[in-house]
Amino acid sequence: MTTISPLREPLSNAVEKTEDTWPICFELIQEHKQVGRWETSSWQVSNIKLQPKNAACDEAQTSDETESIWCDFVLEIYRDERTDYRFNLSSREPKLFFAFEQESTDTTPTPIAVTASQSIVGDFMDSDYLVLSVDMPLPIQAWLEAFIGRHGELLEVRRKKRRGAGRACGN
Repeated sequence: MTTISPLREPLSNAVEKTEDTWPICFELIQEHKQVGRWETSSWQVSNIKLQPKNAACDEAQTSDETESIWCDFVLEIYRDERTDYRFNLSSREPKLFFAFEQESTDTTPTPIAVTASQSIVGDFMDSDYLVLSVDMPLPIQAWLEAFIGRHGELLEVRRKKRRGAGRACGN
């Protein structure tokens, strides 16, 4: 079994937005729902703040049915993922993906990755991680477009096969 290590580090001290990093803050909300006789809970990401304060984000008012936790994290983008970013941006609703590690259903998930790459988050989906997505904020979409514009599109070039390669020998 392959283990996936955390890709992006939580925000430990005041990090500023750069060409390839953007500190964000988001609220992780747990909702308890009654479905027939059973009570179930689910997690969702909301209230993404693109300019978090130094220590943490403001606490929001929550109702009795929900619990929430504010998380600081750094979204980091890489040149070798430009094709994935373009694919995400060209979709009808571009998404921002969050991967969380959760030991059991009773514990609070710990954020381990924030990415705009569907192939990266796909690796987390294949493992025992909680993966959530939200609509990508417009400023992040523009930031990704500018990043791709500065560094160019990453085209995956395939070489032509040799003539006759892979064919049975006619001896």
